[in-house]
Amino acid sequence: AGTYFDALPDRDRPRYQLVCDFQTFELLDRDERVTTRFALADLPDHVERFGLIMGLQQRTFRDQDPVNIAAAELMGRLHDRLKEGGYTGHDLERFLVSLMFCLFADDTGIFGENDMLRDYLESRTAPDGTDLGPKLNRLFHVLDTPEDRRQHALDPDLARFPHIDGALFAEYFSPPDFDGPMRDALLEAAAFDWTAISPAIFGSLFQSVMNPAERRARGAHYTTEKNILKVIEPLFLDDLRAELAHLKALKTGRCQRLEAFQKKLRSLTFFDPACGCGNFLIVAYHELRLLEMEVLRELNPRGQRELDAGILSLVDVDQFYGIEFEEFPARIAETALWMMDHIMNTRLSLEFGEVFVRIPLKAAPHIRHADALDIWTGPICCRPGAVPSCWGTRPLWGKAISLQSNANRCAA
Repeated sequence: AGTYFDALPDRDRPRYQLVCDFQTFELLDRDERVTTRFALADLPDHVERFGLIMGLQQRTFRDQDPVNIAAAELMGRLHDRLKEGGYTGHDLERFLVSLMFCLFADDTGIFGENDMLRDYLESRTAPDGTDLGPKLNRLFHVLDTPEDRRQHALDPDLARFPHIDGALFAEYFSPPDFDGPMRDALLEAAAFDWTAISPAIFGSLFQSVMNPAERRARGAHYTTEKNILKVIEPLFLDDLRAELAHLKALKTGRCQRLEAFQKKLRSLTFFDPACGCGNFLIVAYHELRLLEMEVLRELNPRGQRELDAGILSLVDVDQFYGIEFEEFPARIAETALWMMDHIMNTRLSLEFGEVFVRIPLKAAPHIRHADALDIWTGPICCRPGAVPSCWGTRPLWGKAISLQSNANRCAA
């Protein structure tokens, strides 16, 4: 198996290598350089490791992870080629955000089968790239259209894609004109393995590729997940963890109290008035889903799980609110929250042994493209019965005059 793997081109090498003699299994994770060996009798204790067969897999995120940096650089090269070709501004930014979601979806099971997008790009577009822009625009329209409203003569390769919704592909924008090198840059991004991407970190890195000076710094200005936790743990997370630990130890009324705690998690709302690419919101959502998963694990022990995992989960992205001055990071924040939602649904799927994909996207995060100083006139998080949590980070303005200007506006 190792010889076969080594003979494959880099872009086609799988992450996992599995061998067995029907009595013993040996699973090698080549990215993490970890080998797991176990007997057939112990398979139930390791079944979550085979989520990769369904396009599901556990993820470990690290700050400054080379995977996130490599993905951002791939998008940066595509951005540069499109911009050099005269495709700029709002259309370029919306196109790249839509493409970011599609590349992630293509490797993580959102589209159903993996590599549907990659196969479509490789087999159904011309090598010189002349038809690529219109075909991508057509794909975006299909993703925004329910299956029962699609034309009967729709290309079968496009008809395979599911309805995504969520307004992610609702806006029409002029497609870019591709050439051969631009198409090659897109195919390189499509061949990349997006399963290990951290939405919290990648979003900020993705934004930085739009600015050559920031790109040289390789995301030096983004806040790491470790530092984000230093803010949100004392703000609300430590108290929630302590409350859950107390409920788990109860001798009587335990299930009812755990169910009430899950409803409490659903009642919480989170607001960042200067959210940037949403990394604080994304990490908070990740931690909230982990708490809910611990509740579900306690309420539904192994061997007694007969309910649909999708029905059990209550926490959703519509509990998260943000304001961002620039449109591009605002759209990244919205999309990255959906990406994190899918990652957590994958973890829930592995826990309960069934695939849970929350599409079409019905719930949406509330990310407003606006100036927080202009619209700070009342409650932003106004969902009935919600319990709000608010935080903010000071923007990194480059000029003292900007600081003075904003101070004057706040004073007014």
